[in-house]
Amino acid sequence: MPLTPEALLARLDDVLGDQITFSRVALGELTIEVGPEAWFDVNRRLRDEPPLAFDMLIDLCGVDYSAYKDGSWNGRRFAVVLHLTSVKHNHRLRVRTFCADDGLPMIASLVDIWPAANWFEREAFDLYGIVFDGHPDLRRLLTDYGFIGHPFRKDFPLSGQVEMRYDPELRRVIYQPVSIDPREVTPRIVREAYYGDAGRE
Repeated sequence: MPLTPEALLARLDDVLGDQITFSRVALGELTIEVGPEAWFDVNRRLRDEPPLAFDMLIDLCGVDYSAYKDGSWNGRRFAVVLHLTSVKHNHRLRVRTFCADDGLPMIASLVDIWPAANWFEREAFDLYGIVFDGHPDLRRLLTDYGFIGHPFRKDFPLSGQVEMRYDPELRRVIYQPVSIDPREVTPRIVREAYYGDAGRE
């Protein structure tokens, strides 16, 4: 029988104590937050401490909070979020930390704890520019080698910064500045009069 989120939080408090800086139960799931300096140690203990035994990393992703709450967010910009599962105890946990520096977001790699973090960390590096210190092969995963910027950042232009095309004279793919003119698209409005049978006579 899995623990309730409240019981799991009590168990986490016993093991981690004041390393947990914030916790919240929402929709039946527990989220804890830890400081960036404790990131590696906390996650190692989450895996190794017998009462916790989070032996499976399900997901790791980056988050850009710069436009959160319509831009009124005044905390750190970049976060890393994990989803963990304990197969032994049948409980789940979400763990979040914020990178200390918005200019160069960096956090310790978790590849030595969960090898499955390898590609997840590469994805977060590629899409958000979060550097995972100690990662054995941190390079782009989804975008091209010549790609400029990190496309999931909120300040990344929708049309991108460069485009590539095949040049028949050079007989190779080339990069060039984006040729798409920025425009604002106003969606058509669906009026209530045309929902269901309301518009029929």
